[in-house]
Amino acid sequence: MGADRLLHLVRAPAAAAPSARTSGHPQPQNRVHLPQPAAAGMRRVAVSCSGSGSGSSSADEEGMTYKGAGVDIDAGTELVRRIRKMAPGIGGFGGLYPHGDEYLVAGTDGVGTKLKLAFDTGIHDTIGIDLVAMSVNDIVTSGAKPMFFLDYFATSRLDVDLAEKVIKGIVDGCQQSNCVLLGGETAEMPDFYKEGEYDLSGFAVGAVKKDKVIDGKNIVEGDVLIGLPSSGVHSNGFSLARRVLDRSGLSLTDPLPRNDGVATTVGEALMAPTVIYVNQVLEIISKGGVKGLAHITGGGFTDNIPRVFPKGLGAKIVTGSWKVPPVFEWLQQVGKIEDAEMLRTFNMGVGMVLVVSKDAADMILEESSPAYRIGEVIQGEGVHYA
Repeated sequence: MGADRLLHLVRAPAAAAPSARTSGHPQPQNRVHLPQPAAAGMRRVAVSCSGSGSGSSSADEEGMTYKGAGVDIDAGTELVRRIRKMAPGIGGFGGLYPHGDEYLVAGTDGVGTKLKLAFDTGIHDTIGIDLVAMSVNDIVTSGAKPMFFLDYFATSRLDVDLAEKVIKGIVDGCQQSNCVLLGGETAEMPDFYKEGEYDLSGFAVGAVKKDKVIDGKNIVEGDVLIGLPSSGVHSNGFSLARRVLDRSGLSLTDPLPRNDGVATTVGEALMAPTVIYVNQVLEIISKGGVKGLAHITGGGFTDNIPRVFPKGLGAKIVTGSWKVPPVFEWLQQVGKIEDAEMLRTFNMGVGMVLVVSKDAADMILEESSPAYRIGEVIQGEGVHYA
């Protein structure tokens, strides 16, 4: 891809084509506001975004990378390769367990170093939405309807008021995905975390009829890729995003530059909760024609889309065919981040990709707004950009 390709992508509006629909019922938007400062189980291939690391001062003048920020996607992939030797069959977005005429589908995750920004901004009431989203968005890629969610909240000293805000977000996320918060664990671990900080993880379980499971096996060349818009960075890439924030010299309460005239602070843009796609995706699936789904998390387009393809098939993505949130333009320009790095680290404004038949594509785009036709399935593995 040309050096200016992605910069064109982040600056240009979505292509005004009949296949790109933006009207109709909008995706629910969870807006955050910064407080005024007083002060067979399956294993995810994508590496967690909770890595940390320190770059040299000279690196500040160079293009920033996810690995330079402390997260090595290749190392995560190698770990999964080794685990496959001990537990063959892993690698999907969710783990499928046969149960009668259904599969139980389970997924687990955290929210990475987005927690660091929650501590810095004082925004604790939406981070629970992110936590639920990361798991339920994974299991819905198999066509599973989430049933229940459990969380794990750990801290050195329990601040009941703060913990209540976090759990309230988890409850909100469960309500958005129509699942039950079945239980969880609150762990008070003195001296283990910094004062005022905590860690989160959780898992979701859903179910899908065995004859309705979506596994990508029927994907063929010429099938259409449809993207569902994200709210922004979601819950991946924050180890790099925080480094960019440090380089920018901006505070979290400063206005986000180049934000199309919308009054949004840097903190609000980065902390926008992850979109929960469950209801929209299940509705689309019910109409028929959906062959595969990819949740765009750590690894971006580059690593996540190929996970749903049969061997020998890849994706051609048409840049400029969807609206990219301004936060990504800001991240790339301040961080001098290469195009390929952006596309392998961030969702770039598309949080879920559906692979659908040609016959179903127009109907899905017409009836499932907002959604964008972003590319097609091609011969040859990997993701290619046009």
